[in-house]
Amino acid sequence: MPPKAKDAVAMLKAEHRAVEDLFEAFEAAKTQPKQKTLAMQICAELIIHATIEEEIFYPALRGKIDDDTLDEAYVEHDGAKLLISQLMAGKPAEPFYAAKVTVLADEIKHHVKEEEMSREGMFAQATAADVDLVALGEQMAARRAELEAMIKKEGLPTPVSRTLSVPELIIGEPVA
Repeated sequence: MPPKAKDAVAMLKAEHRAVEDLFEAFEAAKTQPKQKTLAMQICAELIIHATIEEEIFYPALRGKIDDDTLDEAYVEHDGAKLLISQLMAGKPAEPFYAAKVTVLADEIKHHVKEEEMSREGMFAQATAADVDLVALGEQMAARRAELEAMIKKEGLPTPVSRTLSVPELIIGEPVA
């Protein structure tokens, strides 16, 4: 769990760094059990992070920052959730498992870069807007604690898509 931060932006940045560390640890992991443990930690952190952003942070910013920025963030989350669900259901011995972690890391890196850009990023816009980031951070920290307790008791929840529907998809022959 990332360290507690005093405002919403600091908290989210700390979570970004924690997930980056987990992706690096996955790359360095030599055994499949260690890879699975790290992948599930990555999934848990990303599910918690996305949930608090989508339930608390993003709604507080709607109408106060660029709507396109928020819309893209929701869609980026949902794209990541597809890979998260694949990792949750899979095993490191399966084909493409490590590739899915790598692609998820790339997607998250892109998302983090957009949120943290110095002038036009979501965090810069939030800091410049009339938003009480300390109060928001407190709400987010409380929700994080709830989600952590829920995951400890019940396991990882199925990711929830807010922007993407699942069209019919035909699964072809496996790549040789």
